[in-house]
Amino acid sequence: MGRIVSVWLAFFVIACSLTAISAEESGESKEFVLTLDQSNFTDTVSKQDFIVVEFYAPWCGHCKNLAPEYEKAASILSKHDPPILLAKVDANEESNKDLANEYEVRGFPTLKILRNGGKNVQEYKGPREADGIVEYLKKQSGPASADIKSAEDASNFIDEKKIVIVGVFPKFSGQEFDNYMALAEKLRSDYEFGHTLDAKYLPRGESSVTGPVVRLFKPFDELFVDFKDFNVEALEKFVEESSIPLVTLFNNDPSNHPFIIKFYNSPLAKAMLFANLSNEGVDSLKSKFREVAEQYKGQGIGFLLGDLEASQAAFQYFGVQESQVPLIIILENDGKKYLKPNLEADHIAPWVKDYKEGKVPPYVKSEPIPVENNEPVKVVVADTLDDMVLKSGKNVLLEFYAPWCGHCQKLAPILEEVAIHYEKDASVLIAKLDATANDIVDPNFDVRGYPTVYFRSADGNISAYEGERTKEDIIDFIEKNREKTAHQEALKDEL
Repeated sequence: MGRIVSVWLAFFVIACSLTAISAEESGESKEFVLTLDQSNFTDTVSKQDFIVVEFYAPWCGHCKNLAPEYEKAASILSKHDPPILLAKVDANEESNKDLANEYEVRGFPTLKILRNGGKNVQEYKGPREADGIVEYLKKQSGPASADIKSAEDASNFIDEKKIVIVGVFPKFSGQEFDNYMALAEKLRSDYEFGHTLDAKYLPRGESSVTGPVVRLFKPFDELFVDFKDFNVEALEKFVEESSIPLVTLFNNDPSNHPFIIKFYNSPLAKAMLFANLSNEGVDSLKSKFREVAEQYKGQGIGFLLGDLEASQAAFQYFGVQESQVPLIIILENDGKKYLKPNLEADHIAPWVKDYKEGKVPPYVKSEPIPVENNEPVKVVVADTLDDMVLKSGKNVLLEFYAPWCGHCQKLAPILEEVAIHYEKDASVLIAKLDATANDIVDPNFDVRGYPTVYFRSADGNISAYEGERTKEDIIDFIEKNREKTAHQEALKDEL
């Protein structure tokens, strides 16, 4: 399970690098954004047909940047007809943790669109500056699909840089139309949907079709594609698969960012070629990479071409260096990674073939092994996890942390006190591992948030620590687990 979280973290880090907000912090009037908590959340949401809720943490930099933009948008939307309500929940507050878990908050800020009294929950996937928030939510609060009645309507609706889906129907009724509208309602936070009675209004594709047919417009590859299976599941699969380019381009062009995020959020294995796209001779790399993408289309693997300048967050996450480019990384859904550095164009096809045949060993990201490790709380990295924890023969309390995590920072001095308590006991080790800088490949460690603390007894039993974060409680937990191990060993000896 820990490896699955690593995949989510990859997406989270890269997506955050794309959506980082540059608004200045300012004193915010809380006049329009409604503050919710465990005591009033359900009652408030149940009375709203449409409400947006931000789950935030006071220490989160992205949340601080969003706050004035969110407040400004709330003030504008309060005058909309009907008014659109924006709210926020401090997910860092202990009493609100159940709410955060219920709405699957995995990072900050997380924004949710709640419809029909909270019965329908969707991710907010729009801009994070005030004007963009306003425009996005106006569309989200209206009909799920726009009625296109003219070529002018179509021209205004179909953005050349976005995915737009239009259903062509002989009449706006029947099973096909109902299924299409159900799909539009389900996916409205991800795509823009329209419907029309006449295909001649549309800018591309056969104009004489009477439908029913779904036409998906896109700014890459073949520019549009038609689909005639109106089973809802089939329609959804068609939209999702058609909305990712054969090769996604990761650069600084904002119009590419939605496709980059979709790429990292897809269930496919992800083959990523990183190179300096301004260098001479890169065309042969790009050409060969696209050929391989064509070859493996529909075989469970997606392809991305990343420009060196735009890919710094990805480099930091994967623990690779600029000196290794051109390089290709394949990331699987279980978190396993495969790496080929300093490759040439002719290396791409045979290396991907070897990967598909299971001939390429996984790559494990690790911080360097510390030259000195003399502090009370010992530092563990991916390359020392086996020796220091799994094969040490000691009772090890291991914290998985993130350097930016406020809870981890509060726990640090407490763990140091625990470590000092056990300094003269060679059978006990108190340690920490930076989970943002090291891969966690052992499935016994299910790291879902920070800090996550595990205890591995000397005889190999692994258990999560979920008690209070005080010196006394942690020591009590360690002693109880040591006693349990000793008792089990004594029983074995008697037998």
